[in-house]
Amino acid sequence: MSDSQPGDIVIAKFNPLIRPYLVFQIGMTMAATIVALPLALIWFLGVGQWWARHYFDKLHCEISDIEIRFRKGILFQIEKTIPLENIQDVTFIEGPLLKHFHLSILKFETAGQSAHQAHDMQFVGIIDAHDFRQLILQRRQAVRNRMQPHKAATGMAADGEQLAVLQAIKLQLDEITTLLRDKN
Repeated sequence: MSDSQPGDIVIAKFNPLIRPYLVFQIGMTMAATIVALPLALIWFLGVGQWWARHYFDKLHCEISDIEIRFRKGILFQIEKTIPLENIQDVTFIEGPLLKHFHLSILKFETAGQSAHQAHDMQFVGIIDAHDFRQLILQRRQAVRNRMQPHKAATGMAADGEQLAVLQAIKLQLDEITTLLRDKN
């Protein structure tokens, strides 16, 4: 990923070990609920492996110069797009279970995002997740740098307009003050 150039679309590669991780994680969640224990047995005996294989085949993530696109899902396809300028931070998460499967999670914090929103985005199992995180942060900074001259120019125009309005208000106040003095 370090050989990517500005303008390149970089497509993330996912670690195939995400399949057994998902089977284990979902199966253990089912088993922990006790009510779903019979479903957990069915899950571990083959349904989970079928699901994980198809889920893995549908995973897609790419980063361009302006956005990140992510697609996943089997029955219901979910595609999310995040403009790079809206990304506040990218968190790298590793835990004992993730390390066992040689996986990590990249979690995104975006501008205007509140806690427990249903549309937060995280990537599980991207190969070279540290490098992918750095690429995202570099491209986000490049977008922000490109936007700075535009913001400065519009900010100066707005400041000039505000100054003109304030000067007009001051002139009218001076006229009102003069009229009031003349009246008294």
